Amino acid sequence: MALLEVKNLGISFGGLRAVNEFHLHIEKGCLYGLIGPNGAGKTTVFNLLTGVYRPNEGIITLDGEPIIGKKTIEINKAGIARTFQNIRLFKDLTVLDNVKAGLHNHCKYSTVEGILRLPRYFKVEKEMDEKAMELLKVFDLDQEARTLASNLPYGKQRKLEITRALATKPKLLLLDEPAAGMNPNETKELMETIRFVRDTFDMTILLIEHDMKLVSGICEELTVLNFGQVLAEGKTGDVLNNPEVIKAYLGE
Repeated sequence: MALLEVKNLGISFGGLRAVNEFHLHIEKGCLYGLIGPNGAGKTTVFNLLTGVYRPNEGIITLDGEPIIGKKTIEINKAGIARTFQNIRLFKDLTVLDNVKAGLHNHCKYSTVEGILRLPRYFKVEKEMDEKAMELLKVFDLDQEARTLASNLPYGKQRKLEITRALATKPKLLLLDEPAAGMNPNETKELMETIRFVRDTFDMTILLIEHDMKLVSGICEELTVLNFGQVLAEGKTGDVLNNPEVIKAYLGE
């Protein structure tokens, strides 16, 4: 059974058909890419998968369970986490506190326990500190745990955003243009990080990306979206050599 199954997904905005009859099948453990020209509907698909938008029609199942109609936080708890093209960290918080924000989905105390600083509050906070530090150590960010997120270099901010997403314990990680704004060295390190995340956390990853070197270097399968519809899908090498894809997307 596929981890993510999408069938006949569609949505319109004011008469404009943004996504039409979109389908996607991603097996557990796959590193999958969603590519296409600007305005093709890729981010709209991510917003549909995460509950930001509700489709006009179609089916989305995660691990066999339907998720359409659920709120964004409910979908996150069900197992989908995402990053954004424009990094959305809590930049006035420390690196540690950013990761703890992701842990709050699973480690909780009541409002009263927090306000009154009851024993459970300290117990849960200690557990979150330990779990956050474990994650930061995995990504070599533990030495900067007390640093403000805004003071990290760009590449490390991107890595922190991925770490925070992993703190929510997802089954499926969505990466929205993770290489945006990166130099070649940062992109190379990012590729290693994504492979590391998939292998270490047994993670399934779906990413949107325009950097074809990154896409061809790490994605096992691709779907190409054009004008809101699937243009091609399959093994990465086959898709990137598809004449229709070259014409529509690569401009060659």
